[in-house]
Amino acid sequence: MTTTADYTEKIPNNVNLHEDRRLQRALESWQPNFIQWWQTMGPTLPTQDVYLRTAVNVGRDGWAQFGHVAMPEYRWGIFLAERDPGRTVGFGEHKGEPVWAKVPGEYRAELQRLIVIQGDTEPASVEQQRNLGATAPSLYDLRNLFQVNVEEGRHLWAMVYLLHAYFGREGREEAEELLHRNSGSLDSPRILGAFNEETPDWLSFFMFTYFTDRDGKYQLGTLKESAFDPLSRTCEFMLKEEAHHMMVGTTGVDRVVQRTVEVMREHDTDDVAGLGAIPLPVIQKYLNFHYSVSLDLFGGETSTNVANYYTAGLKGRWLEDRRKDDHKLTSDAIMVDALSEEANGELSIGLTEASALVGLNTDLRRQYIADCQGGVKRWNRILEEGGVRQRLKLPHVAFNRKVGAFAAIEATPDGEKIPAQEWERRQGDWLPTDVDKTYVRSLMQPVHQRGKIAAWIAPPRNGINGQPFDYDYVHLA
Repeated sequence: MTTTADYTEKIPNNVNLHEDRRLQRALESWQPNFIQWWQTMGPTLPTQDVYLRTAVNVGRDGWAQFGHVAMPEYRWGIFLAERDPGRTVGFGEHKGEPVWAKVPGEYRAELQRLIVIQGDTEPASVEQQRNLGATAPSLYDLRNLFQVNVEEGRHLWAMVYLLHAYFGREGREEAEELLHRNSGSLDSPRILGAFNEETPDWLSFFMFTYFTDRDGKYQLGTLKESAFDPLSRTCEFMLKEEAHHMMVGTTGVDRVVQRTVEVMREHDTDDVAGLGAIPLPVIQKYLNFHYSVSLDLFGGETSTNVANYYTAGLKGRWLEDRRKDDHKLTSDAIMVDALSEEANGELSIGLTEASALVGLNTDLRRQYIADCQGGVKRWNRILEEGGVRQRLKLPHVAFNRKVGAFAAIEATPDGEKIPAQEWERRQGDWLPTDVDKTYVRSLMQPVHQRGKIAAWIAPPRNGINGQPFDYDYVHLA
């Protein structure tokens, strides 16, 4: 069965919002604040309309329609995946019990916190990317940026619905705060560090959508397992939209690497700085930064809070139903990253055993790392097919960490522990320098003509929804 959005409502939805007038009025009173936030903190490039997909149902036969839409008139809505009436809790101490349609009182604060943290990341991404339209390398890329933006806005709506519908006055207050915090603000920053970083150029955007949105995929995947069924169904649908964001990152870096290879071959040189392409060492530095910052989003290697979430049934593991264990983990163990003290008192990078419950952050991070390797493999295939000997790689898990066991040390991308003074002297070899950033930004000249593209990036192999690359994806104001 396909649940179709109700477009007769002010807020399109498939949750029968019209049946709860109090909730409907509350959300409709939040809606103008959201629109004001979008106009103030959303995309700055003026447009007439954009070729966007809009959710119309959550069924398998297609859940989006494509068409040119004026972005301020985009129909942000509330969509939950179909309810499975026979679904039971898949893990923890409630394993096998029916899932919850309401919030259990004993887990109210924890569930609200999980929803607020997830919700806070959604508008943060829009704020980080708000100025990128002015330097888009093509109308195709501009359209993809705006698609990511409106879907992050819809994901905010998804979390706000849960806060309003299930958490009373406190939930409504938290929903307001989601619009008051701003990415990078000194007074009221976003909750997670990666969402206060700048996204000043399109190489950063592609790395963000590859690495940081991929973290989002795994966080949503754990919440999709939740015994709180409305949260599970919300995240299941969000994952469909999140896939596009990661595609933008994956193919974006593909195309940057492809163009660099082409320029290297055309000019028979490894040094393409000044030739209109991004040098491979600079691409590696951007990769190092965004990957390491994204690793921090998984938290510490061990966490009693996450263990408690799992035991309570609030937050599961990635692909919980495919795990071959008892889904309770009370007697299981895991090796986690740690610093070990040597006989001479020095700290070294190593492993230590921990309870599997306490080590769930490590389990999720390792799933993520294995996934990230797939992109690096793609990009290295482009280098190999282009006859280029250099290769890209993920840095060691201890590199440039600000959260967890390795926050107290400095390490090279190869995982060698080094003194702080050496880090200060050499970090420019591994992370983007001001010179690197200035060069990349110098390439960010807008190309807003139909069918044209900037010289630093290759065109895509395919357009959107069967349209060609030179389709009129965006009509500028």
